[in-house]
Amino acid sequence: MTSSQDQKKAGVGPFVLSIDAMGGDRGPATVVAGIADSAVKNPDIRFILHGPAAELEKLVAKRKGLAEVCEIRDATGVVSMDDKPSQVMRNGKNTSMWSALDSVRNGEATVAVSCGNTGALMALSMIRLRKLPGVNRPAIAILWPSRNPQGFNVMLDVGADIRADALDLLQYAQMGASYARNGLALKVPRVGLLNVGTEEHKGRSELKEAHELISKAAPGSGFEFVGFVEGGDIPGKRADVIVTDGFTGNVALKTGEGTASLIGDLLKEAFAYSFLSRLASLLALTSLRRLKKRIDPRRVNGGVFLGLNGTVVKSHGSADATGVSAAVKLAFKLAQIGFTDKLAARVASTAVPSHDADAIGSKDGTTQ
Repeated sequence: MTSSQDQKKAGVGPFVLSIDAMGGDRGPATVVAGIADSAVKNPDIRFILHGPAAELEKLVAKRKGLAEVCEIRDATGVVSMDDKPSQVMRNGKNTSMWSALDSVRNGEATVAVSCGNTGALMALSMIRLRKLPGVNRPAIAILWPSRNPQGFNVMLDVGADIRADALDLLQYAQMGASYARNGLALKVPRVGLLNVGTEEHKGRSELKEAHELISKAAPGSGFEFVGFVEGGDIPGKRADVIVTDGFTGNVALKTGEGTASLIGDLLKEAFAYSFLSRLASLLALTSLRRLKKRIDPRRVNGGVFLGLNGTVVKSHGSADATGVSAAVKLAFKLAQIGFTDKLAARVASTAVPSHDADAIGSKDGTTQ
């Protein structure tokens, strides 16, 4: 089946987003500030805000016009960053995170957004929303600044699960291509499989198996497979979608964010070195602002959980109002294009036949 199925017409607004107000490090005031900013920029957004009603009502009332587009759902419990996913699954029914996911599960909202504990959010998402039929392991996909014309590459998985066998990596390629096609308007996304080299004989056995599976699936799945890619290709022009396991992807993501922060600090230090350098910084102020915006992680904040019966956007726990607004913007865009239905159709149309899955198996000898 071709990619034309991804192009079906999405619904019209307004679009309802379900927001976990209590998950972030900076508290609900920052989350409310972020959604208020988004509400001003996008009049078609409506919110269901989850958390302690008394506290949220005061915060929402301070933002002009927000109360008119925001419904508050009382949820007294909070999932902390230290909570174990297993504990949240057993005891988290009254938390804002659980409540936010249930609004998507019940069809009241299209996308859920949370700044909370990633492990707990993924675990609860799998329990409350369930995996799409045929999906073994959901993945978290992020947008990575790149040299490509669209300005970003899609990378997955970046932390949903540290494991990934060959069949998982094939499904990541399919889901990542659907995300790039619908989110970045790429008709035929180029998919690369992250490895320690581009030669076909390099890498672990599951990477070699995945290379063969993705190569066979690409012609009928609406994407081009460019083979193995290396770390330097993550922000490069060789591929639009970078596929890897969650352990490798998460390390790469945190390294990239740390490097961007380091570059910013070094530039400040360099331009503050002398009178002439400070003068030069004034002359280059416009270009420096453009660079800062280009590499600012807050402006591409938001990882998308792929492979679930519902769309979930995970914001950084430390996100400020700008970061929260960016995550909401991403959620709004996914709601506009009807991404959940398109991804489900894509996964269903490119499902691996059962005999192929049986032939692959898992590392412990069981089939996936």
